[in-house]
Amino acid sequence: MQAFSAQPPVFALPALALSLGLLLSACGGAPEAKEAEAEPAVPVAVAAVSRGDIDAAYRGTATIQAHAQAAVVAKISGIVESIRVEEGDAVVAGQTLAQLESERLTLEVDRARAQFLQLQSDYTRAERVYGQKLISREQFDRSRFELDVAKAALDLAELNLRESTIVAPIDGVISARPIKVGHTVQVGNALFEITQLDALEAHLHVPEREIHKLAPDQAAVVRVDAWPEAQFEGRVARINPVVDAGSGTVKVTVAMNNSDGRLRPGMFGRLQVQYDRREAALLIPKDAVLIEDASASVFTVAEGKASRRNVRLGYSNDWQYEVLEGLNEGEQVVTTGRASLKDGAPAEIVETAS
Repeated sequence: MQAFSAQPPVFALPALALSLGLLLSACGGAPEAKEAEAEPAVPVAVAAVSRGDIDAAYRGTATIQAHAQAAVVAKISGIVESIRVEEGDAVVAGQTLAQLESERLTLEVDRARAQFLQLQSDYTRAERVYGQKLISREQFDRSRFELDVAKAALDLAELNLRESTIVAPIDGVISARPIKVGHTVQVGNALFEITQLDALEAHLHVPEREIHKLAPDQAAVVRVDAWPEAQFEGRVARINPVVDAGSGTVKVTVAMNNSDGRLRPGMFGRLQVQYDRREAALLIPKDAVLIEDASASVFTVAEGKASRRNVRLGYSNDWQYEVLEGLNEGEQVVTTGRASLKDGAPAEIVETAS
């Protein structure tokens, strides 16, 4: 019986070698194929480093206050007879605001005047007879003293009558009216409050290390939530010469012209006091800057690659930084997509800010 050989037929060897090659390629060659795959590009928005002017400003917040405000109080006791103005009414100095009951005061003036006129006549007669040596010096002096007392009583009665008419001490707007007709008021009771709205101010409390930047007459800008798109002009009116030992701050008063009447005392204001300006500075958007451990950096994009660049910043405003070192004009910095980038990563520009 013929024995069969254990070796494969000669014609099967090339097919076997081909199968082994394909198997090895499928198993051992996969990592090399994966490494060869290109890393996907990160879509980013960029903006060009440009030149422009930038202002340096001290920024702070403060409550807007009236430059002048007056509380009108009762100078005599009495019953409120009439009220001539309401809250929100504009008034001028000397304008009548209210009237207290005055009939009794008028009668007191009449009585005091009659007594004064009587004593004035007596004094005139005493003066004449004293010149004729018909009365003593003591009698003459007593007549003059009684006349002086009567004149003071008349003046006081007339003053009380005048003060029963409540008048405005300053120009402004009635901001409070706590009284009503028929109320009995006592001396010192608050009757009205008058606020001047055309001239307002705000008090910034500036750290002493920053105070060297500020000076009187520097321009200021004020923004309030009630008018989010508007900005109101102001100026530094005065700087307190004393540092508050408790807070380490200096009070800086910013005056504002409120001729259009949109600002109101009590509004919360965000203030910027401009103290310097740099022209033709290198500028980048704030969205491009990464701040970590007090150091700043940006991502630039060139030839499809992102590169992280350390920068030194200067002045800033609400939307831009000045770049002192680290970038050149015209370079493109990433404003959107930074979180997905790393140094050297592929990047695809999908939007360029104008």
